[in-house]
Amino acid sequence: MSADVQETDRGTYPVRKRGGGRRPQVGKHLLLLCAALVSLFPFYWLLIMATSSSGEVFKFPPRLIPGTRLFENLGKVSDAVPLGATFVNSLVVALSAVVLTGFLCSLGGFVFARMRFPGRDKLFGCVLATLVFPTGVSLAPSLQIYSHLGWINTFLPLIVPGAASAFGLFWMRQYAVSAIPYELIEAARLDGCGLLRMYWHVALPAMRPAIASFGIFTFMWSWNDYLWPLLVLNDPQKYTVPVALAQLKGAYGNIDYSVVTAGTLIGAIPLIVLFLFVRKWIFRNMVAGAVK
Repeated sequence: MSADVQETDRGTYPVRKRGGGRRPQVGKHLLLLCAALVSLFPFYWLLIMATSSSGEVFKFPPRLIPGTRLFENLGKVSDAVPLGATFVNSLVVALSAVVLTGFLCSLGGFVFARMRFPGRDKLFGCVLATLVFPTGVSLAPSLQIYSHLGWINTFLPLIVPGAASAFGLFWMRQYAVSAIPYELIEAARLDGCGLLRMYWHVALPAMRPAIASFGIFTFMWSWNDYLWPLLVLNDPQKYTVPVALAQLKGAYGNIDYSVVTAGTLIGAIPLIVLFLFVRKWIFRNMVAGAVK
């Protein structure tokens, strides 16, 4: 009988060789390590550029170790743009967008998922249809509307328009369908709960993971947004981080890339810190959602 097959009173079955799966495991880990290095190299190169002079950036062969000019480049960034004010502006816009979007999208998603009313599915289809249109289509009409409202050069156009986004409503509705059973809604109705009370006591606790995950993405989208703040803000003291960093470009297109990358590195630090604090929680919720 073959050495790979063992015979017992219940029949024969294959025997797994010890150590037979090590080579595939080693190859898999090497492949993952290579993918990680490829993904991390642009951030490492950003650090090298931010700590070098403009001439050293284009030197060939390139230097692969960080330089010593980080604080000098950061000083040039702070001289060119008001870093403190721009960071505060971006935090105000991003946190306000997270709170308002989380509330309105979760409420709308709950209504579309578990409230029955005429035309619900057709209305939700119309909401999803707005995802088809490019962002640039609405720029001119939106600017005209906010100009008539007197919102130009304020933070309101950066917070209010995306507070009930189609993608956010879709995200929350899909989660509410799987997380909130109809029986729970009927029980709340029997207890005399209205819509807002039902949302607060029934839907909100069940949808908390989806709200938190979408809030993290909303913060990143709002922090990194460049085009829309560039159009509606004209006061340098109200610029957000991406718009302020764009001012580092010199006259006639002369760009000191070491200074620009130093500013970019500073602008990315809040997102990196946010990811380091919430990465385990995000991955745990993704796995839980996949299992569900």
